[in-house]
Amino acid sequence: MTDIENKKKARVFAFYLPQFHPIPENNEWWGKGFTEWTNVGKAKPLFRGHYQPRVPADLGYYDLRLPEVREQQSEMARYAGIEGFCYYHYWFGNGKRLLERPFNEVLKSGKPDFPFCLAWANESWSGIWHGAPEKILIEQTYQGVEGYTKHFYANLDAFLDKRYIKVDEKPIFYIYKPLDIPDSKVFLDSWRELAMKNGLKGFHFVGHSWDETQAKQVLALGYDAVNTHWQQSIMKNDYITRYAWKRLADLTIGGKSQLSAWDYREFATKLSKDLDRQEDYYPTILSGYDNSPRSGRRGTIFINYTPEIFDIHVKEVFRKIENKRHETKIAFLKSWNEWGEGNYVEPDLKFDWGFLDVLKNNLFYAKNDTDKE
Repeated sequence: MTDIENKKKARVFAFYLPQFHPIPENNEWWGKGFTEWTNVGKAKPLFRGHYQPRVPADLGYYDLRLPEVREQQSEMARYAGIEGFCYYHYWFGNGKRLLERPFNEVLKSGKPDFPFCLAWANESWSGIWHGAPEKILIEQTYQGVEGYTKHFYANLDAFLDKRYIKVDEKPIFYIYKPLDIPDSKVFLDSWRELAMKNGLKGFHFVGHSWDETQAKQVLALGYDAVNTHWQQSIMKNDYITRYAWKRLADLTIGGKSQLSAWDYREFATKLSKDLDRQEDYYPTILSGYDNSPRSGRRGTIFINYTPEIFDIHVKEVFRKIENKRHETKIAFLKSWNEWGEGNYVEPDLKFDWGFLDVLKNNLFYAKNDTDKE
């Protein structure tokens, strides 16, 4: 391990949303100049005490086409001990990509000099956030070996980049919906073969899972690990939603609402499970959630998300993975900058650097601590 690794308790990779710049498709679908900030800026509180709108602090309403913004983000992440960004990657088949410019510029420029990997967000885009789930904007497709080969070579420069994050010398490639790929084994086998032909030692494939059943299915397909998002299965607990909603019902502003309300305090010690102690289970650090800027009164909201409660959650996740070997002592932070879902750790006007400080204070060993490796 390097000196830096030796000072950190875990390998934290933060999901990074490249949506904060206009693209022709969003101009057509949602109006000229649309970015995620459009939703964030127009959000309104839906009940008394509801923290909306969320206003970014140090970086402001940034544009990811600006290299200085990307540099500042990497400096913040490095300060907090985050090992690298996991960029959402949109490949819809037949060479069709969206939102690729920020990462392409990172790759071509060599800056920022900060580790990264790719997360294939393999799902169709619809109008679900605006109440029109039946409206398909762009469809996710798969074309077998030919399509997978084209996809691999489109990203080969990234995989060969010295900044690319690896596990056991193999580049990580994350798949958001592994069970949606109709021929997963063909995909995994073809990419592993192509990797070996191109000077790589293979891949470390990580699949997303919502519950224990999905996790087992993903691993059975041949993935090297799963990233667990246990909150979905926990949210089936009716008591928790009644408990949170009961306290919000009388505070609602402007009439009836279909909001789903959850108490982050109730989840803080439940968002990781004993299964996350296994080498091939990578837990999620959940940095809050409130998608009402996108979905309005149909949204899902975690109340009581504060740095103090976040600290409890982070400590619990690190306890689950503390006895793993360094290479697999991994947690995925969801997310770095998903402002439209209230799912971020970047500084805002209310909490400043509070969430980054929590990560920093938990990730780095104190001088008198002993590394457990």
